[in-house]
Amino acid sequence: MAIINKPPGITVSGNSFKNIFNALPYNLKESSEIDKLFKPTPVHRLDNQTSGILLIAKTKTAQVELGNQFSNKTIQKKYCTIVVGEVNNNRVINIPIENKDAETNFEIIKIVKSLKYKELSCLKVSPKTGRTHQIRIHLASIGHPILGDKLYGYSTMLHKGKGLFLSATEITFLHPKTFKTVHIKIDVPNKFNSLLNREKRRWNTYNL
Repeated sequence: MAIINKPPGITVSGNSFKNIFNALPYNLKESSEIDKLFKPTPVHRLDNQTSGILLIAKTKTAQVELGNQFSNKTIQKKYCTIVVGEVNNNRVINIPIENKDAETNFEIIKIVKSLKYKELSCLKVSPKTGRTHQIRIHLASIGHPILGDKLYGYSTMLHKGKGLFLSATEITFLHPKTFKTVHIKIDVPNKFNSLLNREKRRWNTYNL
């Protein structure tokens, strides 16, 4: 198997030629196992605009085993996001999506004042289910859409040229061959801290 850090703006798979699935054979070493897949294959999804950790199966065994872990909800994923407004409490959101159960937990990491948005909140988010656009839908449903979300946010709340502020930064799973626990954590994208620092600095400059 392999683990990649997916950049924003690229679809995992689908009809377009420019996607992660088509790029993988040119960027990953081929497996030496007898059940190797014809092409390395992502075992879960990330939205086009979402960056971060993506698990890739190189063998049939890995594809089946990791798929089962996702189906059984034993894989734990954590995301970092910046939302519009001041979030007051850590909480659990249980709002069905397309008539299916959906659960998202989050905790507040940082809140900064902003001239343009009044406040911005940085959150660590842990989805317990994996519905399409789940984090985006749930955060928008409580009045705190993700910064840069063109679909579920407000047109006045887009940050020009910076895309969606949502990144998959941690994952815990069982290795498909050894069954040992694997925990992977990556740094939050630079644009997150740069934005928060810039907004805080501008607020302080104009509110002295």
